[in-house]
Amino acid sequence: MRFAVMGPVRVRKDDGEIRLGAAQQRLLLALLMAHAGRPVPMEEMQQALWGEAPPGSPTNAVYRHIGVLRRLLEPQLPLRAPGRWLVRDAGGYRLNASPETLDVLRFRELVRRAREAERARGGPDRSSEPAVPLYVEALNLRTGAVATGVPVEARSHPAFNALEREYLAVVKEAADVLLAAGSAGRLLAVLHRAAAEHPLDEQLQARLVRALAATGQRAEALDTWQRIRAGLVAELGVEPGAELRAAQRDVLREGTPAPRGRPAAAARLFVVPDAPGQSTAAPAAEPADPFVRPAQLPADLAAFAGRRAELAQVARTSAIETPGMRIAVISGMGGIGKTTLAVRWAHRIAHRFPDGQLFLNLRGFDPSGAVPDLGQALRGFLEALGVPPQRIPAEPAAQTGLYRSLLAGRRVLIVLDNARDAEQVRPLLPGSPGCLVVVTSRDRLLGLVTAEAARPLPLDRLPDAEARESLTRRLGADRVLAEPAAVDEIVARCAGLPLALAVVATRAAAHPDFPLAAIAGELRTTHGSLDAFTDADPAGDVRAVFSWSYRALSPGAARLLRLLALHPGPDVTLPAAAAATGDAPGEVRRLLAELTRSHLLTEHTPGRYVCHDLLRTYATERAAEQDTEGEREAVAHRLLDHYLHSAHAAGAVYSPFWRLNVLPAAATGARPESFADDGQALRWYTAEAGVLRAVAERAMAHRDDAHVWGLAWALERFMDRQGHWHDSAALQRAGLDAAVRDGHRTAQAHLHRGLARASARLQRHDDAQTHIRHSLDLFAELGDRLGLAHAHRSHGWLLDRLGDHDGALDAAGRALALYRALDDRVAQTSALHALGRTHLARGEHRRAAAYFEEALTGLVGLDGTRYAEAGAWDSLGIARHRLGEHPRALAAYQCALRLYREVGDTFSEAGTLCRLGDTYLATGDSGAARTVWERALRYLARTDPTTAREIRTRLAALGDEVPAPRIAAVSAAAEA
Repeated sequence: MRFAVMGPVRVRKDDGEIRLGAAQQRLLLALLMAHAGRPVPMEEMQQALWGEAPPGSPTNAVYRHIGVLRRLLEPQLPLRAPGRWLVRDAGGYRLNASPETLDVLRFRELVRRAREAERARGGPDRSSEPAVPLYVEALNLRTGAVATGVPVEARSHPAFNALEREYLAVVKEAADVLLAAGSAGRLLAVLHRAAAEHPLDEQLQARLVRALAATGQRAEALDTWQRIRAGLVAELGVEPGAELRAAQRDVLREGTPAPRGRPAAAARLFVVPDAPGQSTAAPAAEPADPFVRPAQLPADLAAFAGRRAELAQVARTSAIETPGMRIAVISGMGGIGKTTLAVRWAHRIAHRFPDGQLFLNLRGFDPSGAVPDLGQALRGFLEALGVPPQRIPAEPAAQTGLYRSLLAGRRVLIVLDNARDAEQVRPLLPGSPGCLVVVTSRDRLLGLVTAEAARPLPLDRLPDAEARESLTRRLGADRVLAEPAAVDEIVARCAGLPLALAVVATRAAAHPDFPLAAIAGELRTTHGSLDAFTDADPAGDVRAVFSWSYRALSPGAARLLRLLALHPGPDVTLPAAAAATGDAPGEVRRLLAELTRSHLLTEHTPGRYVCHDLLRTYATERAAEQDTEGEREAVAHRLLDHYLHSAHAAGAVYSPFWRLNVLPAAATGARPESFADDGQALRWYTAEAGVLRAVAERAMAHRDDAHVWGLAWALERFMDRQGHWHDSAALQRAGLDAAVRDGHRTAQAHLHRGLARASARLQRHDDAQTHIRHSLDLFAELGDRLGLAHAHRSHGWLLDRLGDHDGALDAAGRALALYRALDDRVAQTSALHALGRTHLARGEHRRAAAYFEEALTGLVGLDGTRYAEAGAWDSLGIARHRLGEHPRALAAYQCALRLYREVGDTFSEAGTLCRLGDTYLATGDSGAARTVWERALRYLARTDPTTAREIRTRLAALGDEVPAPRIAAVSAAAEA
């Protein structure tokens, strides 16, 4: 049997080719081939086959397709027999293939052997003849686009895209080897085909030019270079990059250029540990992509004690080498120390996972019920791995695919804390070997143990000896040894629960003059007064410990603890805590300090406080008993008002011309925050993003429509500028629905405009045009000229993205006329900037520069406009560069950089640095270009891998050229 997916999807037997039947069967088999012997989860198969419109019983439908395929592959197979080729594995199916039977595995085997042969001969600077035929044979296995014959809409599946990227990386790698060996002619056909399929890949096109010259076709090499340049200018409006220009220079200088040293690390596939029946190489998401190594583990607990047996057991788990991914499930009741153990273990073994550590609190048992959805969790991990928010796919299935592609071949430690059930965990599991996943949950997650072979580690209460050790670590040996009977009673009352022991020890440590016998006596009088806490068979009455500690609080601190339980977010700040109580911040600061000293709150980062979910549940119960429903509703309203009015205040300085002009007055005591400038506003939004999401969800759940649409309106500019487009689209949609229910037509008009912008960012252009038309119509009906001007401004931006530059000029002109009639100077400059960008897109650089200069003149003397100024200076730099006015371009870029740094926007700063480097290079100052590109790369590696890859190529092309004067001197001259 021979399986092929690197081209048309085919299966051949000795007696001929098998007809694979319906398109869905062909797609399912192609997916199994593309995974190359690795299991394909049931959810991934269903998503590939039906997307968002599955049949009534998708799992049964997959079984039917698998059954048909088995009968096609093995006609003599008895009914319900497992079969040889398609086997159940890890909750899905796997194609039981080998390099002799599957072209993907054969391809990887040949590439592996070629690399070994190359290493044995000393690499590209020595003769590489033994590697040449292996590379040629491997690349000739591809007979067309991957998975040809499956439905077109399915061809974008991450598994197929990964194979295409893997093949393209090997084409480049092989080209370097064959050029070094003087055998470029053997790869010309492959290079021509690949270059035709990827006309804008400059690295690939540069290799084609070099290969043509190396085979004596110098004239054709130069003609090819000219065609490539024309394509780049026509498609992207850019000239060839450094690598292509270097290839042209070599052809012109030498006729047949000597091959340049190849960037082997950038072209290679990531290597993963050997596994039975698998190749030793797995494709990366993109071979040249920078991979951000996250370090998200929380701090280890200094007072950790005990758990020796459990740590020994998990150490054995992490030491076991298995063909697949490893999963450990630490389970037990609340307060038993699951997270503490997981974090301690993770810190101990982090060095074994050189590609980093991911950590996520899944909040599966949060008393507020605010469980992060799959999209939020995946987006958080993808951003941590270096994917900029605006490049994250919209659908969870695609996000999972990208996440697993990034982790393919990597060794990453992933801690998933506080999982509700197995279904919450599965989409966050990597798809390939090398990673270790540690899951904590109050549930035993038997589904993971059964289907994914997870290793269970149930936690019981601490043995008495280890409980005493915990108290000793916190209180000191002398104090513990002085009162053994009291210590025994405290240990018994805390029932071996680490959380209870920590609370009691904190109380005792805060009062070093209290005898431990007195503390034991207090526990004795409290014990038994409350029901068992969370488990049907609890290890002890932890509520008694909480009750005892709670009664020791001052009345103000006790009230604050109760009210903070009503806060919807994952953590809380002093201003929000003051809003919850309605008290002065100075008094609330003292109460927060008291709660922190009592171990009832934790200041996990400076100024941000969290509460264990068991304590939060306890505080929620106390609030229900001690505070009236009216009081609790007033607290919730103050908190919502606090965040809504704070968001509005931040937005007013961050983007002054998008003001929320219909905001009702805040409730007394809400105490919104104020902001001195746009930089402070951006820092607040960045820190509070997770809380704001939870606040919006709380408002949605309670149908608090005014707060929902108010938050959507106030946060739109932050979310758009920072690239959080998926979140923005979801919030704008919810806000629009709320405004419709609320009958607020002005809010509807603004939210249609915001939703148009978010939809366009996500390439949903039809939706964007629908929403912007609704916005224009509503503002016109309302007679709201300022809102109508904003809508025209956004309409022009959308038309520019669609390539309708004439329409964009008309829309921006309408906006400008309205802004002038209203005498809104800040907004006028925005419209002028928009007109300039459109002329820039039309190639009318002189007219564009005039608009940018007019915008900058209009901004003089206005407050809160640093973003607008920075953007205008950056755009002016582009225009000056394209006009060949390089000194003036340098000066403009430097002004933009200064402003972006004042605001703290490193993402925008990096983009300006890239363009600044281009201008330095155009002036012949390659040393200055290198300096600013290296600075940009520090930001881009995390925020924009594609641009980072381009900058690395430019830096590599600079080679060992003598650096020009240092950037500081050049910058000073430009600013002068």
